[in-house]
Amino acid sequence: MAVKIIIKRRVSEKQYSELAPLLKQLRVLAMNQAGYVSGETLQRVDDPNECLVISTWQSIDDWRTWVLNKDRVAVQNGIDSLLGEKTEYEIYNYA
Repeated sequence: MAVKIIIKRRVSEKQYSELAPLLKQLRVLAMNQAGYVSGETLQRVDDPNECLVISTWQSIDDWRTWVLNKDRVAVQNGIDSLLGEKTEYEIYNYA
């Protein structure tokens, strides 16, 4: 069963210019992973410091494999270092 992954981040304007290439790098890597379906990055209209990433995976196992991917971990560590906090993920099934 497909799953959606929701990632919210607080990002200052200065951080966003550094974050955007890292998010694109993650997307490119993810697109080559088994089970990746789609992804989108959104910026909140009434609060431009909030960034939302939504990705869809064919299964929770595909997502878990991606989370452990060494290339993803390296980029993710850069994001966490830039933002000064560990990224948290929310995982949703289709109802």
